Amino acid sequence: MMEAKKKFKIWFQGATDRVHMAPYITRVEAHLKAILDPEFSATFNTTTPPATTTHALTEFRIAGAFVRGALEAERQGYDAMAITHFQDAGLAEVKSVAEIPVLGLGETTLYHACTLGRKLGLVTINPAFVPWHEDQVIRYGLQQRVIGVRAVDAKVSDFIDAFARQDAFEALLPKWQRECRILLDAGADVIVPAGGLPMMLFGAEHGANLDGAPIVNGITLVAKAAEMAIKLRRAAGMAAVSRRSNYAKPPEKAIQEFLGQG
Repeated sequence: MMEAKKKFKIWFQGATDRVHMAPYITRVEAHLKAILDPEFSATFNTTTPPATTTHALTEFRIAGAFVRGALEAERQGYDAMAITHFQDAGLAEVKSVAEIPVLGLGETTLYHACTLGRKLGLVTINPAFVPWHEDQVIRYGLQQRVIGVRAVDAKVSDFIDAFARQDAFEALLPKWQRECRILLDAGADVIVPAGGLPMMLFGAEHGANLDGAPIVNGITLVAKAAEMAIKLRRAAGMAAVSRRSNYAKPPEKAIQEFLGQG
């Protein structure tokens, strides 16, 4: 049987690097291939250097790379962009420059998680990210829906190792579950892994849950949301984004000056 013809292209944009984070990227690419509908194709694009530090300055740099990625995706004729970096660095700016739909991993995951339960608990990969995610909760107006944000006492490299080695996964799992159960005991009924790394490690299994609380795999969500955004735009003529307020289209001069800064 001939493979179904791909009609639509989705540009997936990570803050990851193929050299340093190869085990994770390999897992994500296989997952996307498995879950996307036949008429959609995926290209996973990386960032070099990746987000190897847990600092706001790194997020600022990553945001610039995402803006450039969106402009390039549009130039190459992609139908949507799905960012796989939970922090949503520069998401408003990326949406402002692109005519195609842009989906942020954090925003998409958090809003969908609200449909699965009453109270959300976020678990991130390092304590340095807790303030960033707390700011996201405020920015998305979810203070009354989020019980709290906790972090595993680990490094990014510990998560990468867990994709490659079973012993590394088994060492990380109880640390992850401990933070989740603290949130469940506080009243959370949905667990949101705050990052693509924990999503793919702990939420990719069919029906993933902890003590009955769904573990939300936002990588799956952002992929399927991108499909839906493309279909809504093509079939129903729905706008990709509002052009008022934060998502107002920048003048071409502003875009060229941004690109000219290297």
